[in-house]
Amino acid sequence: MPNQQKIRNHKHLQFLGVLLHDPNIFHLNRRSVSGAFSVGLFMAFVPIPLQMIFAAIGAIVLRVNLPISVALVWITNPLTIPPIYYFTYKVGTWILQTPVRDIQFELSTHWLMGELGLIWQPLLLGCLVTSTVLALLGNLSIRLFWRLYVNQSWRKRRQDRAERKRQKKQKNNTG
Repeated sequence: MPNQQKIRNHKHLQFLGVLLHDPNIFHLNRRSVSGAFSVGLFMAFVPIPLQMIFAAIGAIVLRVNLPISVALVWITNPLTIPPIYYFTYKVGTWILQTPVRDIQFELSTHWLMGELGLIWQPLLLGCLVTSTVLALLGNLSIRLFWRLYVNQSWRKRRQDRAERKRQKKQKNNTG
């Protein structure tokens, strides 16, 4: 976990003021972690620059785990961006019932002005749908995982307690 004081004193987050002092943004509990997955996964698939800052703001405003929210944004990175955004573009074309254009992605201003102008609607719609679905699935998966983990821990505690009780009873009967 990053240093909480360092985050509170970060110059780009100062406009959030006292919201940075909420302990929930650094706690690891079912609500904060599942919410962090929602924020991080949603922002990872939104095609905007500075996703980490928006994920941080979302985590702070929604009072969910800040480091997890920001870390999940890195699902989209220079290696994964082309296949991810191509997939979201295809989702958008499927929803809009438009044909898929043969796109040769290249990171240049010329490409952005030419090709992006032709595909922006299905791309943005696909990004919105994908980010929403993944945010929901991430949240529900973490809640389910957390519940299963807690139930397993409680079951193990009961078994350990019963075993200690049995051993104590056995010791008293033999002693």
